[in-house]
Amino acid sequence: MAEISINGTTRTNFGKGASRRDRKAGLVPAVIYGHGAVPQHVSLPAKEMGTALKTSNVLLDINFDGKVELTLPKSVTKHPITGILEHIDLLVVRRGEKVTVEVPIHTTGEHDRDGILEHVNNSIEVEVEATSIPSFIELSIQGMASNTSKYAGDVILPAGTKLVSDPHMIVVHLSEKSTAAEETPVAAVETAATPAAPAAETK
Repeated sequence: MAEISINGTTRTNFGKGASRRDRKAGLVPAVIYGHGAVPQHVSLPAKEMGTALKTSNVLLDINFDGKVELTLPKSVTKHPITGILEHIDLLVVRRGEKVTVEVPIHTTGEHDRDGILEHVNNSIEVEVEATSIPSFIELSIQGMASNTSKYAGDVILPAGTKLVSDPHMIVVHLSEKSTAAEETPVAAVETAATPAAPAAETK
């Protein structure tokens, strides 16, 4: 998995005003917490963080005040319109320890072309060593028939990875194509071809 080093600085000013000044300077406020330690407030370069966060479950080595904290992004807040990073929560992790994370699912193979594939859940929850989190896990849908599903329990996990999600949780479902769209035009033609009833005679 990816591990990226980011240089940060300790935050000493707080509140909305301080956060706005950080963002104006190209920085994003962040909190580093975990392992019973007092939360540490830092400012990180927004551009570098934005690039790093494009990788799912990326490990971040945060360098500040002469020390390095190995962290895992747990919560990312973005502006709803601009998409600018507003705040990040980073969980301290230790090499060799197990963490529970959501990992994206990528499907492989060809399913029955008469069906429509529905992604019911795009990720599954697993327990894995902090430094061995996969960026994604593949789920084979080769030969999958219409009106069938693939479940979390069908996913073949990498060595050392344990499924936390309910094994009966549906990941993808292959539904049958509806024939309603094909039947409607026929019905419309038949209706149009039906002769109108003669008007009642006026006495």
